[in-house]
Amino acid sequence: TNHEEPVPVTCKDDDPLLALAFKLDETPFGQLTYMRIYQGSLNKGNFITNVNDGKKVKLGRIVRMHSDDMEDIEHAGSGEVVAMFGVQCKSMDTFSDGPQNLVMSSMFVPEPVMSLSVKPAESSMRNNFAKALGKFTKEDPTLRVRVDENTSETVLSGMGELHLEVYIERMQREYGVKCMTGQPKVNYKETIGKKLKFDWTHKKQTGGAGQFARVIGYVEPLTEEQIEENGGNVTEFVNHCIGTNIPPEYYTSCEKGTNDAMNEGGLVGAAVERVKVVLEDGASHEVDSSDMAFRTCMANALRDVMKKASPKILEPVMSVEIEVPTDFQGQVVGALNRRMGMIQSSETSDDGTGIKIEAEVPLANMFGYSTELRSQTQGKGEFTMEYNRHVQVVQN
Repeated sequence: TNHEEPVPVTCKDDDPLLALAFKLDETPFGQLTYMRIYQGSLNKGNFITNVNDGKKVKLGRIVRMHSDDMEDIEHAGSGEVVAMFGVQCKSMDTFSDGPQNLVMSSMFVPEPVMSLSVKPAESSMRNNFAKALGKFTKEDPTLRVRVDENTSETVLSGMGELHLEVYIERMQREYGVKCMTGQPKVNYKETIGKKLKFDWTHKKQTGGAGQFARVIGYVEPLTEEQIEENGGNVTEFVNHCIGTNIPPEYYTSCEKGTNDAMNEGGLVGAAVERVKVVLEDGASHEVDSSDMAFRTCMANALRDVMKKASPKILEPVMSVEIEVPTDFQGQVVGALNRRMGMIQSSETSDDGTGIKIEAEVPLANMFGYSTELRSQTQGKGEFTMEYNRHVQVVQN
């Protein structure tokens, strides 16, 4: 609420508690929550409050971890890392023991770049399947789960092929749920290429009170600098209306209609981003105009104009870092070029036996790369991959 303004922490045991749950672990005794104490202290039997959701929790058991061994303790002070049972929370939740309403600075969580449809192989595994997904999404904020409205499939989204494979393997190993997976789906986005005006009228007469709305304005592409100025928002709605041609109570309906149109583009049905929508004028009817009429009118106006404003598809590009023995450099670089990768840098190790290659590669071309790299380098090569940005798809 205060734009994450920094607040000094005293790190004294006598001050109010400020602790961060940074890791969750599933054990035979239930969820084990690892917590770092930045200020104040924890005492067995005391109540602490989860600042993120306001729930109070009683500390039944506090342990100090020594590898796999647990040492039960009664008290832990500032600077210590402890674990506890019976605390149901999400990863990166903040805890306090009183009126203090501070939270640790939020972690940057990138948008998922790959999706996979998953379902249990047998219907008897559904309960464990749901339990596993709930547990995994609590401990990993980069993992997302949703149900597709059209196909009713459970869609698992994450940061890459290996990321999703790990959780599917864990589901089978830890919960006994064998999963059937669909084809990986890359999260494309859509945008527009030029500024274009719109003037759309929505009329519907059904015997009684009908629907009437008219909106006038324009759409234009947003630059990276404008997105940064908007606090990272990839779409922007601006109201430049003067007068009451559109009654002020319908401005929010126009903004909702804008959001509806941005959810699904006209090219591949992907979410639309980097678009600024400016509402300049319109018209209304004293009887037939309504919230729904203006919402529908705005959504249809934008869907129509974006199809004509040089629409473009954006694909996720990954920053890939590969470490291989020098002998295999030519094969690895050739494979990256075939996958339309752009080599950013290469650096030889001090002893000259290995090389580190940094490249940017479209995610759609990275499927199966881990297997190819192993076969090219006799199992000696390894790579890491993280999301960089969305860029316009190259037209073949």
